[in-house]
Amino acid sequence: MTQQSSVFTASHGVMTAEVGVISGELELRTQCDDDGALTLAITYSGADEWYTLPGEGYRLHDPRDHEVVHRILATVLARP
Repeated sequence: MTQQSSVFTASHGVMTAEVGVISGELELRTQCDDDGALTLAITYSGADEWYTLPGEGYRLHDPRDHEVVHRILATVLARP
């Protein structure tokens, strides 16, 4: 299993499954197992409680794409 993490500022907010939209300085964490199953989580930077992004069953065709997909997600979530 691999894990990637990025801190970014979300001025327009990011929707979570648990608490709705959160904004400000956030941290995105993605985990990918050897079968390509992808887990997405987000938190306020420095906080202990993690939230999930809406949706389920995320899967990569090739787990080696994890780093690239993580960077794309972090960039899209950070755009104004």
